[in-house]
Amino acid sequence: MRDGGNARSSLVQAASFRLATWHPCLDMGHLHRPRSSTSHRNLPHVFLLFLFVGPFNCLASYSRATELLYSLNEGLPAGVLIGSLAEDLRLLPRSSGRQSQQLLHPERAATEGDPPLSFSLASGGLSVQYVTLDNRSGELHTSAQEIDREALCLDGGGGAAWGGSTSIASSPSSDSCLLLLDVLVLPQEYFRFVKVKIAIRDINDNAPQFPISEISVWVPENSPVNTRLAIEHPAVDPDVGINGVQTYRLLDYHGMFTLDVEENENGERTPYLIVMGALDRETQDQYVSIIIAEDGGSPPLLGSATLTIGISDINDNCPLFMDSQINVTVYGNATVGTPIAAVQAVDKDLGTNAQITYSYSQKVPQESKDLFHLDESTGVIKLFSKIDGSVLQTHKLTILANGPGCIPAVITALVSIIKVFFRPPEIVPRYIANEMDGVVYLKELEPVNTPIAFFTIRDPEGKSKINCYLDGEGPFRLSPYKPYNNEYLLETTKPMDYELQQFYEIAVVAWNTEGFHVKRIIKVQLLDDNDNAPVFLQPLIELTIEENNAPNAFLTKLYATDADSGERGQVSYFLGPDAPSYFSLDSVTGILTVSTQLDREEKEKYRYTVRAVDCGKPPRESVATVVLTVLDKNDNSPRFINKDFSFFVPENFPGYGEIGVISVTDADAGRNGWVALSVVNQSDIFVIDTGKGMLRAKVSLDREQQSSYTLWVEAVDGGEPALSSTTKITILLLDINDNPPLVLFPQSNMSYLLVLPSTLPGSPVTEVYAVDKDTGMNAVIAYSIIGRRGPRPESFRIDPKTGNITLEEALLQTDYGLHRLLVKVSDHGYPEPLHSTVMVNLFVNDTVSNESYIESLLRKEPEINIEEKEPQISIEPTHRKVEPVSCMPTLVVLSVISLGSITLVTGMGIYICLRKGKKHHREDENLEVQIPLKGKIDLCMRERKPMDISNI
Repeated sequence: MRDGGNARSSLVQAASFRLATWHPCLDMGHLHRPRSSTSHRNLPHVFLLFLFVGPFNCLASYSRATELLYSLNEGLPAGVLIGSLAEDLRLLPRSSGRQSQQLLHPERAATEGDPPLSFSLASGGLSVQYVTLDNRSGELHTSAQEIDREALCLDGGGGAAWGGSTSIASSPSSDSCLLLLDVLVLPQEYFRFVKVKIAIRDINDNAPQFPISEISVWVPENSPVNTRLAIEHPAVDPDVGINGVQTYRLLDYHGMFTLDVEENENGERTPYLIVMGALDRETQDQYVSIIIAEDGGSPPLLGSATLTIGISDINDNCPLFMDSQINVTVYGNATVGTPIAAVQAVDKDLGTNAQITYSYSQKVPQESKDLFHLDESTGVIKLFSKIDGSVLQTHKLTILANGPGCIPAVITALVSIIKVFFRPPEIVPRYIANEMDGVVYLKELEPVNTPIAFFTIRDPEGKSKINCYLDGEGPFRLSPYKPYNNEYLLETTKPMDYELQQFYEIAVVAWNTEGFHVKRIIKVQLLDDNDNAPVFLQPLIELTIEENNAPNAFLTKLYATDADSGERGQVSYFLGPDAPSYFSLDSVTGILTVSTQLDREEKEKYRYTVRAVDCGKPPRESVATVVLTVLDKNDNSPRFINKDFSFFVPENFPGYGEIGVISVTDADAGRNGWVALSVVNQSDIFVIDTGKGMLRAKVSLDREQQSSYTLWVEAVDGGEPALSSTTKITILLLDINDNPPLVLFPQSNMSYLLVLPSTLPGSPVTEVYAVDKDTGMNAVIAYSIIGRRGPRPESFRIDPKTGNITLEEALLQTDYGLHRLLVKVSDHGYPEPLHSTVMVNLFVNDTVSNESYIESLLRKEPEINIEEKEPQISIEPTHRKVEPVSCMPTLVVLSVISLGSITLVTGMGIYICLRKGKKHHREDENLEVQIPLKGKIDLCMRERKPMDISNI
C-alpha cells in the first residue's frame, strides 16, 4: 500500500484496500472480503464449483468488478504518486512471475506474446482535474490542480454513486471525502473494470473564524453562580475531526466568569458562559473580553472575537430619601400657588424599575392635604388655598416615595405658618399704553419718555410710610408724579429695539416700615416695525463655474437675513438691471442659475447686482454684487497664425541658424493655453524652440543635395487631455554659387582627337561639355579659349554657348601636327563666377601612325599664354527674355520731385526693385542650359564619362 498523503497511499491494509470479484449468481461472503493468500488459493475451487453447480446462463453473465481505495492529504503538489493500478491489481509479474498471473486468470494463461496493458478512465468528470493516469504503467499521480478538501466536500453530507462517470462523494457517517474514478484495463485478455476511490485526508489549513467580530451576551444581575448561557455565533472551522474547533477560552475572565464547551451528537461544540460570582449592575454594568476559539491541529490555529457581557437590570433597589425630615416656614400672606418645598428620593435602578411616585400618607389630615398640594411626579409642595386666621400654625406632612415592588420610603415635612396681623400696601395701576390680560404692548419705534402707566400706592392701615421702586431690567423708569402724593409714572428711558429684545418683565414693588412687600408684575411686549433691511451674508459674492457648463447650471443659493419678524422679515430675491438675460434667480429660494452655456474665451468675468427685498410697508432692500469667473477648460486646440508657412533660406545656411518663427496661439488660459511645438518629421535635421517658436536647422543645408524640405510641426497644449494641431512648413533653399562647372568631355587633358586635313572650314571638330550643379545664373555656362599652342591654333574657334569647336580656315600643309587649346568653362554666378579649365588636343594628320609619339607630345608641359579676354555670351531664357531693370534713375527722379518725401519714395523704389528682382530670379530659375552637340565626333574617341578636370 502506498501513502499519497505523505507522498503515497497505503494499499496493503484491509481497511483501506478491497479487491473483490463479484458474480451475479453466487453470494459468497469470502468474495466480498479483502483478498488474502487463502482466498487466492481457493480461487480455482470456486471456478470448479461454477462449472459443476452454476447454470450456464450464469456463467455467460460472469463479470469482474474490482474496487481500489487510496488515501492522500489535501494540498499536495503535482506529480505525487497515489498508487499503481497494475501492481495493486497484480497484473505485473512479481517474484512468482507468470504463476501469479495464472492464479489471477486461470481461464487464460499468459503467453510470451501477450499485448501490453492499457489503462484509461471510463469517462470524464470533475475528479479528472485532480489526478493523472499513465495509460501504460497504470500509475495515478496528483495533477497541477491542487486538491482542496473543503472546496470539494463543502456540504459534508450525502453519498455518491458512480453511475458510469467520475464524481466526488463525502460520507454521511464520517468526515471522509472521496474522489471516484472508473478505470478500464485492456486488452481483452486482462480486461478489468476498476472502481477507484481516493479518500482525501484533511490537514489543518483553516483557522477557526467567528461569523461576527463582536458578540453580545446579556446576563441578569440576579443570576446565581453556575448559571450557564450559550454563546450564540460559535466559531466555524472548515476543517474536520481533530483539525476542527476543539476548545474556547476567554482572554480575561474578570474573576466573574468561565467558559465551558458542550458537544452535541453531531460533534458540534458550543461555548457556554458560566457565572462564577455575584453580579451587581449598579456596581458594574458591562464586562468586555476576547473569546478565542482553538482547533486541534499541530500547531493549533486560533480565531477570536470581542465578547461583550452586558448586565441587565432587575428591580433590586428601592427609592431612598437622603433626609428623614425637612422644616418649612410659610407666611400667612403667601400667594396661592407658591412652591413652599420639594422632596426627592433616589432609585439606583434603571428605566421602569427606577420610576418613583410621591403621595401623602394616610396619617396626613385632610385639612393639610387641602391646604398643601403634593405633585406626585416631582415631589413639589405648593400652597393650594389662601391662609386665613382659622388655619393651624403647624402641619406635619408625611410623604411616601413609592417604587415598583418596593416598600415606600418615608420623609416628614414639618410646615410652620407665621400669621400676618397687618395688611400689606396696595398697588393700583392705570395703563396709558395698550394693555390686554396684564401685557402692555409698545411699538419698538416709540420715542424716549413714552408713558406706559400710572400707579397709585395705598396703605390700608394708614399708619406706615410706604416706599415704591421698580424691580427688573429694561429701558424703564418709575418716578413720582408731582404734585400728587403716592402717584408714580412708568415711562421709557431710551429707544427700544425689537430685534434685540422683544419682551420685558418688570415689577413695581411697594413696602412699608412694617416690612411688608407688595409686588405688581408688568409684562411689556414690543411690537415689530419694518426698521431693518435685508442683509446679505457677503456684499461681494464671488462665484466660479467651468465653461461649457450644462444649461440651467446651479451657481449658488443667495441668502439674506432680515431681523424683522413676520412678513416684514420675509425676503425675496431679484436680479439687478445690469444682469445678463441668461441668468435666473428664484425669488423665493434665492437659487441663482445660468440658462446658457458660458464660454470663457468669449467672456471670462460677469459682474452684476442682485437685490434682497422684504415684504414690509414700505419695503426695504439691500444690494449685493455677484462676480462670476468662468474657469477655463481645455476646449480650444492650438491655432497657427497661418495655415502653412514657407521660408526661403540660402543654402549652406549655418547649423542652428534661425530659419523663421512659427507663431501659434491658444485661446485657453493657464496651463490649458501653454503650447509646446515639436517637429513631427525631419526631426533629425530640424528643431524648433518651444518657447519662441524659432525653427532652426541642426546641420548646414545644401541645395544641390535637396532643394526643399516639407515639415509638419505639431502644437500640443498643456490641458488634460491635451489638444493638438499641425501645420505644414515648406523650406525652399536659395542657390548660391558654390559649385564650379564640371567638365564631362573631354575626359582628360591627355586625350586627343584626329583632325583630317580635308576637313572643310565651318565643320564641327569636337566639343567641350560641362555641367553646373547650381541653378539659375549660377548654372549658365560660357566657353572660351584662353590659350593656344600649335602650328596654327587660331584656325579653331569655340562656341561660347554650346562649347562646340569648329574649324575656321582650311588646313594647310604647314598645319600638320598637334594643336592644343586651353578652354575655360565659366559660370555666371554672383558675386563671383566660378570656372574650370580643360585642355583640348587636336592632331591634324591623315592618320595616327605613331601613337607613342603623340603621347610623348601630350606629356610635355605646354607653354601657353593665358588670354584674359572673357567670353561674351547672351543669356536666352527658356520662356522669355528678361531685360535688366535699373532702379537708380527712378530713385533719382523721385528724389528730385519730392525731397520731403524721400524716405517714402526710397522705400517704394526698394520695394519695386525687390519685386522685379524676385521676378527676374524666378525667370532665371526657368532657364534651361542647352548643351547641343553639333558636327560629327570621331568614332574612335572614348565613351564620355563624368570626371573632374583640375583647374589650370
